[in-house]
Amino acid sequence: MYGIIRGKSVILGVCGGIAAYKSAEILRLLKKHGANVRVLATRNALHFIGRHTLQALSENPILVDLFDEGPDASIKHIRWAQEADLVVVAPATANLIGKFANGIADDALTTLLLATDCPIVIAPSMNTKMYENAATRRNLEQLEKDGRWIMPPGSGALACGTSGAGRLPEPAEIIDYTVDVFTPKTLAGKRVLVTAGPTLEPIDPVRFIGNPSSGKMGVAAARAAAHRGADVTLVLGPSNIPDPPEKSISVIRIKTALEMRAAVLDHFDDVQIVVKAAAVGDYRPVSPREHKIKKIDDQLTLVLEKNPDILMELGKLKKDQILVGFAAETQFLEQHAADKMNQKNLDMIAGNIVGLPSSGFSSDTNQVTFFYRDGTSETPPLMEKYELAHLLFERIERRLHVT
Repeated sequence: MYGIIRGKSVILGVCGGIAAYKSAEILRLLKKHGANVRVLATRNALHFIGRHTLQALSENPILVDLFDEGPDASIKHIRWAQEADLVVVAPATANLIGKFANGIADDALTTLLLATDCPIVIAPSMNTKMYENAATRRNLEQLEKDGRWIMPPGSGALACGTSGAGRLPEPAEIIDYTVDVFTPKTLAGKRVLVTAGPTLEPIDPVRFIGNPSSGKMGVAAARAAAHRGADVTLVLGPSNIPDPPEKSISVIRIKTALEMRAAVLDHFDDVQIVVKAAAVGDYRPVSPREHKIKKIDDQLTLVLEKNPDILMELGKLKKDQILVGFAAETQFLEQHAADKMNQKNLDMIAGNIVGLPSSGFSSDTNQVTFFYRDGTSETPPLMEKYELAHLLFERIERRLHVT
């Protein structure tokens, strides 16, 4: 899913707290996405999670003490610090935060933190009163001033019996945050508009005409743009996907094609890049019924009228914006994509054949062909939709000269 960290050297720092059990899942996810992970745990961390668990999951020896036995053990933390592309400390206790903020290096983990110049992500986890203590707040502010990335903790019931801020976020959220930190901000200062999901056209209060689009591809595109530094407006049709957590994504929820059109046109003049990944319904009922239609007759005739072609409107309105469309086809992909490119004045199309189990509306992966304005095309391998979204923006930046 996160190709951006594939092959990177990541240090996972684990401190002593009840949330240390989550470090095993953080480690598993980092490995799943291709990172080479080394674990540096404090002595207290091993009271909550076993050395052998961390070692087995990382497939590397773990480091606990400055003077662990073995070849080059006494300088291993320095070598790791020099080789690291990224350090994630999760959970990070108030003790670790206080020592790091004040330059204290009295164990292997704090020494490594002072010896590395790569990005460092700190995920605090502690009792609410400890988190809210003036000393802790001061130390976190100092780390932010020093250029460290501080992930806001979650709120809720804590192991100590209290409830409030201080809860370690879920492992998947920590990975998302880490990827955001690590992604080059190639779209910094750009504004991007993304549409995603289906549209639903009401027949009556309980029935509608729709399609099976999940919105996964469009949401992945919005998140990839945000991770690359853009300010993103996401116009999202009816979908079970929650709003993305990134603060730089503004979500507008819509239901119908007309609502989507209004939202898109309202923001179009303010953006530099548009990625139109939504599956917009082509037709809508002329006269939706006010009340539920009862099952009386053997047949029911619906009169439909055409919805506006939002993408074609944008193609006519665009000035110096980059306009990217999606084409979900069942046959003749190349011809349909070329026709769509010309008719709608697009700069690029991502086209795919729907109906395959590994590619299409509801899958987590996608197989597409990128078609460009100059008549060339390329077909990347099957990949996770988030990774494909990054590849899409990479191509937009490279082929379409985003500056």
